[in-house]
Amino acid sequence: MLRKIVLFAATLVTLQVAAQQPIRVTADLTQVGRKIYSSESDIPVKAGHLSLTMVKWIPGDHAPNGTVADLLGLVFTANGKTLPWRRDDVDMFEFHLDIPAGVTTLHAHIAMAAGRSSDKIAVLEWERALIYPAHIPVAKIAIQPTVIVPAGWGLGTALTPVTAYDPNAKVGGATEFAATTVEQLEDSPVLTGEYFHEFPLATDVTPKHYIDVVADDPADSDLRPALLAQLSNLVHETGEAYASRHYNAYHFLLTLSDLAGGEGLEHGQSSDNGVGELGFADDRHQTQNADLLSHEFTHSWNGKYRRPATLYQPDFATPMQGELLWVYEGMTQYMGNVLAARSGLETQATYRDKLAASYASLDTKGGRLWRSTNDTAIASSISRRPGPAWASLKRGQDYYQEGELLWLDADTLIRKLTNGQKTLTDFQHIFLGKGGNTGPLIVPYDRAELIADLNQVVPYDWATFLHTRIDEVNAHADAAGIEQGGYKVVYLDHPSNSERGAPAGARGPMGANVWYSLGLRLGADNTISDVRLDSAADKAKLSPGDKLFAINGRVASSDTLRAAIKAAKGTTEPIHFIVQNEIYVRNVDVDYHDGERYPTLQRVEGTPALLDDITKPLSSLTVLPKSERRGDGDDSDSADRPARQRRPAATN
Repeated sequence: MLRKIVLFAATLVTLQVAAQQPIRVTADLTQVGRKIYSSESDIPVKAGHLSLTMVKWIPGDHAPNGTVADLLGLVFTANGKTLPWRRDDVDMFEFHLDIPAGVTTLHAHIAMAAGRSSDKIAVLEWERALIYPAHIPVAKIAIQPTVIVPAGWGLGTALTPVTAYDPNAKVGGATEFAATTVEQLEDSPVLTGEYFHEFPLATDVTPKHYIDVVADDPADSDLRPALLAQLSNLVHETGEAYASRHYNAYHFLLTLSDLAGGEGLEHGQSSDNGVGELGFADDRHQTQNADLLSHEFTHSWNGKYRRPATLYQPDFATPMQGELLWVYEGMTQYMGNVLAARSGLETQATYRDKLAASYASLDTKGGRLWRSTNDTAIASSISRRPGPAWASLKRGQDYYQEGELLWLDADTLIRKLTNGQKTLTDFQHIFLGKGGNTGPLIVPYDRAELIADLNQVVPYDWATFLHTRIDEVNAHADAAGIEQGGYKVVYLDHPSNSERGAPAGARGPMGANVWYSLGLRLGADNTISDVRLDSAADKAKLSPGDKLFAINGRVASSDTLRAAIKAAKGTTEPIHFIVQNEIYVRNVDVDYHDGERYPTLQRVEGTPALLDDITKPLSSLTVLPKSERRGDGDDSDSADRPARQRRPAATN
């Protein structure tokens, strides 16, 4: 019945929108080189008081991160005259003005500091261009967008064009798109750049799929055939995993730039993804970003189509409630990593290495002694950027990785309870595939429905299963899924293959992981950012903000730190630090003698290797390189051309 009601409501809204005169908004990105976006909106109005608003609570951000503070100009005119306005005293995103008699169209000019951009790239998330009537459900506000980009630039978006873009236009290219709603427009970013490529993916699948790429260097946007094949695998694998598609076409939007900033933001028919210039240049770099595209793609089903009822509000002003983010983000985290392995974006061995690192990080967080996973979800809007100092005691967005372990636990448990006859895929076909293929649509759910759908797969006390893992404070991370999967977490004296093969800087500025040995995280200048509870560093009273100057009489560096840890193993002599904190310098002795420690997964012989089964392809159309089919951890660069090198920085 819920499904029928939602479909009827969606149809009704579509009919209402079609009958309305839409807002017309034109976003101009031609001043991106000056870091300015602008927009012109014509809003149908009637005489009298009018309240307009900008987007405050951004879907996917789970927080009131709207960009109103980046306003550079806001001017309203009607019939050639400028109208005065006043910002609301409480809601900084809302603006009030009076519309004179006889006025039927209000013009709004917005100038806004640009979003992710460089001289060659512009990404438009629509909160930087939108203003619309307040206190009206955004699904009922009709709007027709146009985008103007610099001359010769390509453009990628899930919006449907109604006029052809001319890339040869001398003063910039304008593209008008079909009318939609404010809700859907906010969910449809635009990617544009001078070095633009669009590649079709999995051309045998309907609806169509594309990856649209921009970069600061023309060679970077020409993606490797191996990567394109893996992304086509990903499209096939999602069909098997979710048994449905909820979009008219899907566009992966990808920026490859050291200048435009990183990003991973989901949308129903596209995703906004940003990595460094070399982020997908070869297998070595790709390993660090392997789950980005599969994670954001999964959100089209989990988070966009199926969304927690308390995260789906009628407008972008009503606060979102994050209680079920361990499903929205946690199950997506699980499936993003699993699908990366199934599609060949990373190997099974790399998947296991990352899972071990994720578990170990969670298990050593002191904050888990006082906060539940559910509390990290409920408080998501205040903890998305908590800062590094004592981060392990605060806990941040742990609902991602805690959710990953939870859903691995559920997957392996279902397999055990049914003797391998059913898996989490059966649950996802029910939960995410209800109604089969649809266009972009939002169907809310609550915990009761989640439990009911799990019980359809296999009867079990799922309510208690979720309560004990999510609502209760747990001193240790959930290892059940790993252990039921045929592995256990152990600590070795050397990094995993994935960590050893990571590009420079990927392991942290010092290049040495000493969190599981000494209990420290350090910044680029050897300043401590965090201390692990009950570690040797904690017992020595080291603190965030302390800066290491010397280790055992030598200048502090990654090499001297690791050498000191190795030298202290099996001895009674402490490691000697000279430390500065603000204007004070002191000597600190750290009593640690257990050597280097790095987490990894170790196979438990004689048990079913469910973890390996989970990461095998489901689609018969997926083709993996031979080494990846074996899951032997061969992380060598199998790129189709030599690995690219980063461009040297510009010189004066």
